[in-house]
Amino acid sequence: METPGLVVHGEAEPFSTALRSLINNPQYSDVRFVVGQEQREVFAHRCLLACRCNFFQRLLGMEPGSGVPSPVVLSTVPAEAFLAVLEFLYTNSVKLHYHSVSPMSRGLGGKSWGYKRWEEFMHHVCAEGQGKLPFALQPPNLQVLEVLTAAVEYGLEELRELCLEFVVKVLDVELVCEALQVGVTFGLGPLQERCMTFIEAHSQEVLRTRGFLELSAAALLPLLRSDKLCVDEAELIRAARSWARVGAVEQIVEAWKCHALQRGHAARGALCRRRKGTVPREHHRFLDLPFK
Repeated sequence: METPGLVVHGEAEPFSTALRSLINNPQYSDVRFVVGQEQREVFAHRCLLACRCNFFQRLLGMEPGSGVPSPVVLSTVPAEAFLAVLEFLYTNSVKLHYHSVSPMSRGLGGKSWGYKRWEEFMHHVCAEGQGKLPFALQPPNLQVLEVLTAAVEYGLEELRELCLEFVVKVLDVELVCEALQVGVTFGLGPLQERCMTFIEAHSQEVLRTRGFLELSAAALLPLLRSDKLCVDEAELIRAARSWARVGAVEQIVEAWKCHALQRGHAARGALCRRRKGTVPREHHRFLDLPFK
């Protein structure tokens, strides 16, 4: 009868450190990536990626031919975010960062603007700023939302959950609209709900961020329909006008119509009511009248 064995474990830290030294190390690597718009070269190891991630297993499943293999081009993921994904695949851990910059180069929500174009637009729409932007433009840096996006695209559920947990902990005025856009783009319902709750509680500050102006129509419309925003209606209209682009105005009008006049199944027989943050005005006395 075979004697049952006992699994013993060595120290995890030296093992993790050794594997971390292989990240983007050309020595012994057998696959080369060209990553991001900057076309940065990144080295990795085929067997490790394939056994850790089904996406890479499919991507790298073909046997390499003779000679020097062609690089694998991944142009949609920023290089730093891709390296963070590799760190997780190699070591099962990752160091996440929060930087208050928008992932504009990736064009979330269908927008893909350079910083120069963004700055010109902000000078155009922020007339009250007298030629000055209401916030400082910063160079692009790695942020947790970029890693979260990559985790979703590569099907890395554990990394996705770690990123979501981190986002919820660091959620603030500058990050919340970007997080909401990621949640809408990839159908992350719990993230959308947390972002909506945060925006409703900090409406005035959020409306002044560039992240608000970057929202897609699909992300913006639920905000316009909410009656829990702590902001006066006039200020919300100004913010929406700043956001508006060609082709989006009709959607904004429709959202306002839904908010003020909708008689759907949830609102039948209900009284009209002001948004939570709207300043009282004389004409609001008419809102006390029931629907006829």
